[in-house]
Amino acid sequence: MLRTAAAIALGAKLVAATINYTTPSLGFNQTLEQTWAQYSPYYPAAEYVAPPDGCSIIQVNLLQRHGARYPKKSDGKAMKKSAEALAGANSFNGSEYDFLANYTYDLGTDDLVPYGAAQSYDAGQLHYTRYASLLSETMMPFVRASDSERVVESALNWTAGFAYASNQLYAPVLSVIIDQSTNDTLDDDMCPNVGTSTTETTDWMDVFAPAIADRINAAAPGANLANSDIVNLMALCPFETVANEAPSGFCGLFTLDEFNDYEYYGDLTDYYGNGYGQQLGPVQGVGYVNELLARLTGQPVQDETQTNYTLDSSPTTFPLNLTFYADFSHDNQMISIYSALGLFVQPEALDPTQPDTERTWMVYKMVPFSGRLITEKLSCTADGETGEYVRILVNDAVQPMDFCGDTGNGLCTLDNFVESQQFARLNGEGDWALCTD
Repeated sequence: MLRTAAAIALGAKLVAATINYTTPSLGFNQTLEQTWAQYSPYYPAAEYVAPPDGCSIIQVNLLQRHGARYPKKSDGKAMKKSAEALAGANSFNGSEYDFLANYTYDLGTDDLVPYGAAQSYDAGQLHYTRYASLLSETMMPFVRASDSERVVESALNWTAGFAYASNQLYAPVLSVIIDQSTNDTLDDDMCPNVGTSTTETTDWMDVFAPAIADRINAAAPGANLANSDIVNLMALCPFETVANEAPSGFCGLFTLDEFNDYEYYGDLTDYYGNGYGQQLGPVQGVGYVNELLARLTGQPVQDETQTNYTLDSSPTTFPLNLTFYADFSHDNQMISIYSALGLFVQPEALDPTQPDTERTWMVYKMVPFSGRLITEKLSCTADGETGEYVRILVNDAVQPMDFCGDTGNGLCTLDNFVESQQFARLNGEGDWALCTD
């Protein structure tokens, strides 16, 4: 039975002894699903590793992307046009095209799909079981969300899953919804002068798509597909699959190697859209980083970029000295935050004509649907001395942090971590002013 955000929330009335995962299989193996780039379903990028001996977690900061959704309006319009062009071919050579005989594009727009609601619900269950020791009746997770329906619903489903896993002992509430028309550290829509990744993604599309277009046009005479149609049809594979919780017919039109090329298209989209390849990409993550530093240190937020001063200056809407914070956001904003922090730095800029097989910038590991960044604050004791440390995990993979003196196990002292965040602490070193100049 299909789920909705509301249905999952109501289902949380049951008693849970263990994690009762609700996210269904999509009918494909993980290898294929991870070629869908930012439209990939969530998978852990690594097995979660407990802190080293002598260390205990004393605070958690979760930043999570919304769950799987329908396409955005402009993307959906383009996908529909490409699908209709293919379906309108004069004839087809191959059984893989049989589904087009009765095909109708019927995807919604923007909203969370039931699969995405389940992803968030399951994340809530997982995070309760992992971090329950931080909680008490007077120390509950503080939850915020950016004001987008799919983000808000993801936050609400996360809280429902969290409550379910705790047998309703801990039922966190969504305390703050940040208006995306105002200053918002959980959305990337405050930098009108930011560039796009169009040049780089077009360059790569013109490398990998022509051979695919030639092959499909030969099998479907009259379709007259262009390179951009290929990208649209490949995107229909993940979007229809997560919407229907069953394999889309479009998935069978492409090989695994072709989907690997599509994954690189997504890597370039984010690297040059919000990441290191975009001058004004990292600065859009500065506000969140400064909020994170405030929480880690228990000090008021110091920021002159996109923080909401009214919210962040109030202990009601931005409390300090809590043990668990959960924020819900978008993939583009999370890419900016990774880049502001100094994660996933590449030795060279991504080449729009040739993928580097050694790159660590692979967005299916960074911002899949329901992807998550977790910053743990730890208290560690060694040789009779106790200190505070930080480690960062992206989709459960501990991140190397050479920029703050990583000791080899993903730990930096809290002081070194704070000191390493000069880009954020200096408000983007002048880049924020370029957003509107």
